[in-house]
Amino acid sequence: MAKAVSQKKREGAVMRYLKEVRAEMSKVTWPTREEAIRLTLIVLAVTILMAFFLGGVDWVFDQLFRLIIS
Repeated sequence: MAKAVSQKKREGAVMRYLKEVRAEMSKVTWPTREEAIRLTLIVLAVTILMAFFLGGVDWVFDQLFRLIIS
């Protein structure tokens, strides 16, 4: 008996959670397609620039360690 009540409470909690999620998602201001594309390009550009920067820093340290070791 207690197990059945617990199961129903759990199902009610899950349904309440899903309804609340749906309500919160309807409040979200979604970006337009153009905004999403522009922001994606910005993220890609920054990622590529950081990759080159970190690669350069790695190369500099590699050269310094080679000078120290040899």
